[in-house]
Parts: sequence; C-alpha cells; structure tokens
Amino acid sequence: MQPVESSNIEAIGHDPATNTLGVKFKSGGLYHYQGISAEKHQALMAADSKGKHFFKHIRHHEFVKL
Repeated sequence: MQPVESSNIEAIGHDPATNTLGVKFKSGGLYHYQGISAEKHQALMAADSKGKHFFKHIRHHEFVKL
C-alpha cells in the first residue's frame, strides 16, 4: 500500500498477479477490488484527483471489504 494525496483515500496498492486493487479510505475502510489491471492502477495513480478517478472508473467493480 502506498500513501496518496487525496481527501478521501489514504493509501492504494495493487497486486498484478491477481489484478486486485487495495484501497484504504480515510474513513477507515479497507477494500479489495477485483479485476483491476495494472494499466487501470497506473491511471488511478497518475490521476490529478484520485478520489474522482476512483469513483468514476473503479468503484463499480466487484469488491471485498476487509
């Protein structure tokens, strides 16, 4: 998990072997999103607003709350 600058997201991590994206929110929730490619992860990390990018492109993916 890598800390990021965002008003909603604390840290983001990615496992390319399983295409799983880990997102830790500042509210305390930790979620694993399935089917997120390395390219989608890179686009998220490069976004000016990680929160806006996440809500537009990733939040609809299947996830598990940890």
